Formats: sequence, structure tokens, C-alpha cells
Amino acid sequence: MLNAAPTDLTGKTCLVTGAVGGIGASAVAHFAAQGGTVYATDIVPRFNGPATYRAFDLLDAAGLEQCTQWVAEIKPDVVFNNAAIFDMGSVLDADLDQYDRLFGINVRAFYAVLQAASKSMVANGQHGSIINLASQAGHRGEALVAHYCATKAAVISYTQSAALALAPHKIRVNAISPGVIDTPMWATVDALFAKFEDKELGQKKREVGEAVPLGYMGDPSDVARAAVFLACDQSAYMTAQTIGVDGGTVLR
Repeated sequence: MLNAAPTDLTGKTCLVTGAVGGIGASAVAHFAAQGGTVYATDIVPRFNGPATYRAFDLLDAAGLEQCTQWVAEIKPDVVFNNAAIFDMGSVLDADLDQYDRLFGINVRAFYAVLQAASKSMVANGQHGSIINLASQAGHRGEALVAHYCATKAAVISYTQSAALALAPHKIRVNAISPGVIDTPMWATVDALFAKFEDKELGQKKREVGEAVPLGYMGDPSDVARAAVFLACDQSAYMTAQTIGVDGGTVLR
């Protein structure tokens, strides 16, 4: 009788960026529950979770440099490259300040962490797993979300390129594309849609949940379970892939 590959992460050092948000905090809890030794980072001073925590401002050059040095020090086997920010604006009103902020975190800092983790894994001979947070927004443009969609398309492209570059080192790189996930960030997203689409507060959140084929918004744990799958040996033959966790919203 064949045994399924374990989801056990005992002995694995796991790093989660953007750890304070709903998806990041859930990933920390899930990695720890599977036996991983978890390190976590975000911008806020403190984090209440089963992880060794450091705060870094990834939009600040010195903060980003300190973060990449920390990545090299902890030598992660698993990286959930999750830190990201959101804002709205069409090509008529999404200015370059918004561009700099979104691309600064969602692409520049994302890539710096990806590169630091890759170099560490290669230098230490680790057959690691890097998991990048994309989005359903990375698969198609949206009229009011120009810069954010572009950043997440970049995440998907870098995932594919990094996976091919690191495959000879037996390092896997995959991404997760969440759909609408019920996290604290949705209060901000809903308020922005209320402003841009002249909706009542709470209306957009209700509408997007109802529009999902499964009929409801996802939970952060839905994404965290996918991250555990990509981190462990159950996905040992998967690389360069982007998994949709979106209730059927984007058909691939």
C-alpha cells in the first residue's frame, strides 16, 4: 500500500513575509502546526504568533537591505513571499506615486526577497520551496486597478522565470493566485470601491462574494492550506505553476 507524501514540515525553516495580514498570519499558523520553525516579518513593531518576528519597512532601502541580510542568516527551506499592498486607480488617475509604492513592495521588495532566498538555498544546497503570492488580478487587467494588476502579473512572470533558473538546483518556485479572500484588508478595498464606483460601504464586498462561482468569499486558511501543499513533499514534482484559490472565478 502506498503512503501519501507527508505534509509534515518538521525540520524545515519557514519564512513568511507580510505576516501580520490575514493570509500571512494564517500561513504562519499553518506552517507551525505542521512542525515548521517559522520566521515572520512585516512592517508593524510586534506580531502575536508562533514565529520569530522581525519588523522591516520594505519600501525603505535600508530596511529592505536588512531584510535580505536576515533571509541569508536564517537560511529558509520554505519561503512564502506574501508581502503586498493594494490601491486603486485607472490609467487616468493612478499616478506615479501610487506606481512607486505598489511596484516598490509588490515587485521590487518581492524580487529582493526571492533573490536573497534563492541565493541562500543554492549556497547551502537546500532543495527548497519558494511560494509567491500572486492574485487573480495578475491574470487580467481591471479598469480601476491598473498598477496592482500589473504588479501581480509581474509576480506570475518572475515565478516562472525563477522556477526555470532554479530547477537545476532542485529548488521549486510556485505561486498562489487568491481570488476574493475575507481578510482585514477588505475594509480598505471596499471603501475604495465605494469611492470609485459610488457604492454603499459593504456593497462591493457583498457583490464580489456573491459573484464567485462557489458563492462566497474565501478564508485566509484556504490560501494557507495551498501554501502548505506547495511547501511540502506532496507537491514535489510541481514548479513554475500558479495555483488559483478563487472559488472558480478565473478559469485557467
